[in-house]
Amino acid sequence: MKDPDSVPQAGELVRILNGRDKGQFACIIEVLDDKFVLIADGDKRKVDKAKKKNLHHIERSYIIASEVKNSIIETGRVTNAKLRFAISSYINDNLLKEGE
Repeated sequence: MKDPDSVPQAGELVRILNGRDKGQFACIIEVLDDKFVLIADGDKRKVDKAKKKNLHHIERSYIIASEVKNSIIETGRVTNAKLRFAISSYINDNLLKEGE
């Protein structure tokens, strides 16, 4: 499933590997081309000021936040609150259980 050649999707959760936001989590809100995506976290990086990121500078989780993806498909946009909720749910469900 974790095919490095697979195309990223809107709603996919990622960890930022390079730059000022290194180590933080975000969500892909738009795929620009085969090398770049737009990411936002709904908190420090709002949807209206999404960051263009090279795919080599993010670590993909291959987990799609369905509420984010559905919102983008249905309305063409997503709210900052939905992004914050999706990211916090991912952190609570996956990362905190690994530390137990």
